[in-house]
Amino acid sequence: MARLVCVSNRVADPRKTEAGGLAVALSGALQAGGGLWFGWSGKVLDIEGPTPEDTHVHLHQAGNVTLATLDLSQWDHDAYYLGYSNAVLWPVFHYRLDLADFDAGYIEGYRRVNQLFARKLLPLLREDDVIWVHDYHLIPLAGELRALGSRHRIGFFLHIPLPPPQIFAAIPAHEWLARSLFAYDLVGFQSEADLQHFNHYAAIEAHAEDRDGDGRRWRAFGRTLRTAAFPIGIDVEEFDALATAHDATEMYRRMREEYSRRQLLVGVDRLDYSKGLPHRLRAFRELLRRHPDNIRRATLIQIAAPSRESVDAYGDILRELESLAGSMNGDFGELDWMPVRYMHRTMARRRLPGLYRAARVALVTPLRDGMNLVAKEFVAAQDPEDPGVLVLSRFAGAVEQMRADAVLVNPYDSTAMADAIQFALQMPLAERRRRHERLMDGIRRFDVHWWCRSFLDELAAADAEESGPDWLRL
Repeated sequence: MARLVCVSNRVADPRKTEAGGLAVALSGALQAGGGLWFGWSGKVLDIEGPTPEDTHVHLHQAGNVTLATLDLSQWDHDAYYLGYSNAVLWPVFHYRLDLADFDAGYIEGYRRVNQLFARKLLPLLREDDVIWVHDYHLIPLAGELRALGSRHRIGFFLHIPLPPPQIFAAIPAHEWLARSLFAYDLVGFQSEADLQHFNHYAAIEAHAEDRDGDGRRWRAFGRTLRTAAFPIGIDVEEFDALATAHDATEMYRRMREEYSRRQLLVGVDRLDYSKGLPHRLRAFRELLRRHPDNIRRATLIQIAAPSRESVDAYGDILRELESLAGSMNGDFGELDWMPVRYMHRTMARRRLPGLYRAARVALVTPLRDGMNLVAKEFVAAQDPEDPGVLVLSRFAGAVEQMRADAVLVNPYDSTAMADAIQFALQMPLAERRRRHERLMDGIRRFDVHWWCRSFLDELAAADAEESGPDWLRL
């Protein structure tokens, strides 16, 4: 059995549930065959200039999984991570060209760190390893490995959205990024919409040949690339265990006691402009104006976990959220009731199922999102006899699987969104049960194990092709 090698920007111990979504997603596949997980350690070296070539790779054993991590210099971290990854690719891939910093010259640092990762990873590889690279930080990694002589099967999964060709083509050197993707044997996307965006780019901009006529196998730059949509799911059994553990049940009990006379709405997000948090608060304010029966009855608990707050755009959204929450509480609040409970901090994952279960409505309303697993976790946490209702943005990747039974909203339309929230709050029990049952069927069927197995099976079937060492250089 071939060993699985996962590569991502950050590495976490897959045995720990607090490690987060990617660690939970990859845990089973990595531990099944004693895998390797390679990435940045999270540590920044106090040195000037690029990361030294003799920087040591730290090896740590987590059960039968080897964690291999690399420290980065401040210079490399700022150019690769804060710079090109999060000041160029992140905003553009979330359709926010206005927030992208194209002029700062970050791309050389991005290329350099991907080259460094390739040089440090290659000596750790076995001949029959299968490599699975994750997310936008590492788009060029397969090309750098190929340039060093790697002939492994290499797959790539994009966890965030892929924009339409007209937006993607706004990135300087977008041709190089697209060509880098053709160094992989398989590229996976969260949704069919993202896949179609890639297909349009491949056909129009890259002049790739659609080998089978179905947009699933493309030939360009001397290589054949398979593409497909693999919507990521959750580990239902793992989440059920969290939901029945002490921390979650205690959270549920406290919420039900404190809000026994209220209807709870909940939003759980990273603080990011892609999540539509100001739009959500404005819609909730519109709900109180248009449907005043919710005054003193409905409370929105909004958790906005800190995220990349050294970037100016995040400071702006933080100030806007604090202003909106404060003005709403000032305008509508009473001594014994405040409409918004806003928390700018991270809540422990083990407590979240209890909060979800206590809520009548979840607001998952991003302006653009690759998938958004909060939507699936909320549904999984519900009491099937008295479930809450999912209000879901039509711009979340999850909408392709949950369209029929979530309440869909346009986060840019605060009036229509307020009416949709009111509809969700007043939904009869029988309809809530029907919707929840169908949503849970899909969540169980397309869980994280299906996602992982489907991707790796497709990668195993991909055509392995040899490329010369200079094919990627433009």
